[in-house]
Amino acid sequence: MKKLKDERLFFFIREFLTVYLPKQRVCSPNTIKSYKESLNLLFCFLQSEKSMSPFDVTFETLNSQMILDFLNWLEYARHCSVSTRNQRFSAIRAFFNYAAKMEITLVNCQNEIHKIPAKKNSESAHKVEFLSETALKTILSEPNTAKLKGIRDLFYMILLYDSGARNQELLDLKVKDVDATTKHAQINVMGKGRKPRSIPIMDKTASHCIKYLSLFHDSEKDKNQYLFYTIRHGQKQQMSDDNVARFIRLYAESAKLKCPEIPAKAHPHLFRHTRAMHLYRGGMPLALLAEWLGHAQLETTLIYAHADTEMKRRAIQKATAPSSPVNIEHEMIKTWKNDEDLLLRLYGLN
Repeated sequence: MKKLKDERLFFFIREFLTVYLPKQRVCSPNTIKSYKESLNLLFCFLQSEKSMSPFDVTFETLNSQMILDFLNWLEYARHCSVSTRNQRFSAIRAFFNYAAKMEITLVNCQNEIHKIPAKKNSESAHKVEFLSETALKTILSEPNTAKLKGIRDLFYMILLYDSGARNQELLDLKVKDVDATTKHAQINVMGKGRKPRSIPIMDKTASHCIKYLSLFHDSEKDKNQYLFYTIRHGQKQQMSDDNVARFIRLYAESAKLKCPEIPAKAHPHLFRHTRAMHLYRGGMPLALLAEWLGHAQLETTLIYAHADTEMKRRAIQKATAPSSPVNIEHEMIKTWKNDEDLLLRLYGLN
């Protein structure tokens, strides 16, 4: 077997993912998965773009220019958003911070990485992309509910929207985490930081849930089964986020032919943004919205406060009294419009 050029690199990667993150930092499995994916993408980039075998990669290889090339590849070749680019960079930087703590000679490599600044989002990147009610209805009408797969996909999208849960939170649900038969229907999800929260669901969603359970699960035997699954080699296995992303993209593409306002690249998180914006527009206070979404900091929820222009216009019109100087001035302008002598006097011309 070919020998590694830098055994330290892969030893520290293994320790970072299997010991440091889960046992010392007590990170959630989803967080560890995200770090692992970031490092895997880096090696994918080195192989495909730099023709480098993993056996030849060293700490010195991963200098600031190489990492910058990788980040630009993510953004421009893979069309990742700036926030995704920064998230991947944050994971790589965390690994180098760990490696430098474990071996003092790697501090120079750590400093190399810290030369790279996180990329700033443009103002437009801070805008929340969400679906109008018309666009949402159009996408939800796409699944063929004459087939079991269509019933599953429709219920998944309905629950994704109604609960406002993160995609992974739904994928991690088990049958026992769902209560659709009582008056107060709800799902119990495990959020970021291993923080559990209960999310109420609407009666219509509960009805879809009951139908789904009757078709896909034996309520007595399947309590510990994943709510959403695929069958591989005759066994039920947790449905992957790639599977969800794929069917949402396909439904959005066909729905866009009927409703052009649907984004070209629809994704699962779009449903969470849509529900949050609809609730915010409906008057839900930001503090309650933050709790409902499972945000640890209220600042995270403030993105929904950057409402669209039409929402601001309606709020201003509602708050502006008929006796406001703005309205009075408007009436005066209409009154004087055809009075040329008065207009000339006002401008000192008569």
